[in-house]
Amino acid sequence: MTRIAFTVHPNRPEATALAERAASFLVERGHEVVLAEQTDAVVDLDGADLLVSLGGDGTLLRAVNSARAGSVPVLGVNLGLLGYLTEVEPSGLEDALGRFLEGRYEVEERMTLSVTITDTDGTVLPERCALNEATVEKTVPGHTVRIAASIDGRPFVTYAADGLLLATPTGSTAYNLSARGPLMSPRLRALILTPVSPHMLFDRPLVLDPTQQVHLEVLGPRPAVLVVDGLTVATLRPGATVDCREGDRPARLVTFGSRDFQAILRAKFHLADR
Repeated sequence: MTRIAFTVHPNRPEATALAERAASFLVERGHEVVLAEQTDAVVDLDGADLLVSLGGDGTLLRAVNSARAGSVPVLGVNLGLLGYLTEVEPSGLEDALGRFLEGRYEVEERMTLSVTITDTDGTVLPERCALNEATVEKTVPGHTVRIAASIDGRPFVTYAADGLLLATPTGSTAYNLSARGPLMSPRLRALILTPVSPHMLFDRPLVLDPTQQVHLEVLGPRPAVLVVDGLTVATLRPGATVDCREGDRPARLVTFGSRDFQAILRAKFHLADR
C-alpha cells in the first residue's frame, strides 16, 4: 500500500474537486490518502511516499517546504497561470498517479537556499528554506533601501535599490526574471545575486559558486522586509542581517522523463521561430 498526501490551493474549488477525484482513484486501488484543503492545515507526511500539490507554483513552493525535512518527493499539478515548476496538467493527474504507483517516474533534485536572520539585538531567528529566492526589499514607497553585501566574509558592494534578491537556478524564472537576472537551467547549482531597480551604476546580476555564503546587512536610515518564496518573513531594522547559503536538503520533484528547460521557456513565453 502506498501513502499519498495532497495539499490543495484553498481558493480554487476545482483543486479540491480534483483532489477528491484523485483520492477516490487511489482508495479504490487500496492506497491510503491524506487530504489538506486549507493553507494552515498541517499535512501529515509521516510515512508518505508522495505529496501532490494542486494549485500553481506558489502552492508547490509551500508543498516543497513541507516535504523537504522528510525528503518526500512532490508532484506538482498545474492549476495556476504559468506553472514553471508543476509537472502535469489536471487532465493527466490519474495517469501520473498510475505511473508513480508502477515506479515509472524519476525524482529531480533541486538546490535550495538556507536563510538565517540575525536581529539587531543579536537574536537569531529560525532558519528558513527557499526553493526560488530570498529578497530584502524596501518598505517605504519612493525610496531605496541600502544593503551591504559581503561574500565569504569579505565586503563586496553596498547596494542602493528597491531590493536585493538571492535566487537559486530554479528561481531564475521567478522574481529574478522580472529583475532582469539571468535564466539558468534548474539542474545547475549556483547562487544568483540580483539587484532590483538599483539606483547606482553597478546594476549587474552576479552568479556565484554554490559553496559561497552571502551576508546582507540593512543599513540606515530606512528598514527593509525579508520575503522568502513570496512570503513575508520579517521586518529588518537597520543593523539586522540575513545570511544565505545552499540548503542542506534539496527539493525533490517528481518527473516523468527529462524536463526540457528550453521547451518550457518557449511554451511559457510563446516564443516563435523567426
